[in-house]
Amino acid sequence: MDVFVLSFWGITIILFVISLIKDKKKTFVSMKKSKKMMGHMVIEIISIIFLIGLILTLIPPESIENLLGSANVFLSTIVAAIVGSITLIPAFVAFPLVGSFVDVGASIVPAVAFLTTLTMVGIVTFPLEKQEFGLKFAVTRNVLSFSFAIVIALTMGVIL
Repeated sequence: MDVFVLSFWGITIILFVISLIKDKKKTFVSMKKSKKMMGHMVIEIISIIFLIGLILTLIPPESIENLLGSANVFLSTIVAAIVGSITLIPAFVAFPLVGSFVDVGASIVPAVAFLTTLTMVGIVTFPLEKQEFGLKFAVTRNVLSFSFAIVIALTMGVIL
């Protein structure tokens, strides 16, 4: 475990003890609610693991490395950003999926481009956004989001 994990554990334990001292009954009620919430999330967590395994089984690691690797970072970034803009995956699935892509050889810049466009740009949700907020707003938001996603990806490539 690294220092961040240990610090989060320490902060959690300290706040838990403070909560117990302040109001033991409310603390136990909240723990029961948390246990119930975790029970509902177990299915989603197992689904995430299954989905990532399925994707990595269907798409060989060599293909991911060839498409998103460091051979042509600019082209890979644009392709990843376009695919991320079109794809509709919940963020809690996207983060581990992108981590798996990086583990099998994807370059950081295209991986970040995929992730940021996946969460910021909504081609699939565009009709609903257009209906609710208007065409001008929807187009402007998506174009700016795509542009900033590319900037974020390039910045992360420099930082990491």
